[in-house]
Amino acid sequence: MRNRIIAALGIALLAVLASSDAMAQNEPAYGTAGCGLGSMLIGAKPGIIQIFAGTTNGTFGTQTFGITSGTSNCADTSAASASTKNFVQTNRAVVAKDIARGQGETIATLSTMAGCRDSRTVGSSLQKNFKRIFTDPAIADRQVADNVVSVLKSDGALSCRKL
Repeated sequence: MRNRIIAALGIALLAVLASSDAMAQNEPAYGTAGCGLGSMLIGAKPGIIQIFAGTTNGTFGTQTFGITSGTSNCADTSAASASTKNFVQTNRAVVAKDIARGQGETIATLSTMAGCRDSRTVGSSLQKNFKRIFTDPAIADRQVADNVVSVLKSDGALSCRKL
């Protein structure tokens, strides 16, 4: 047990050092998998390696914790809009289903990422604006993401402070 703790602390220290180098160079500290422990270990390296970063984030739950607490490369609020858009693009099918229902895990995650006050209110707003978000069945993922962020920004009742 002690060896595992020491190994985990060593990995965390290496990750912190790697992320501080990226931040010092004004480069994004995370890739397409977003922030979290995976981003600290893998960084912004492009390609299939981001799958491992995303898996690490999901396995240890560090992305949600990092977004909430502003740690694990999740503190840069100027990148929150880009992270939110990336999340929507990556999870478009599930996001669409959750928006149609007005609730779900992706809406809860979007609410946290965008710093919104209440995920129920976000779900309701996104559901009301479904046709504004999904203007055409063939709409590009990037446009869907832009539309979601636009709805979140335009509805002052949502209090999304990280966009």
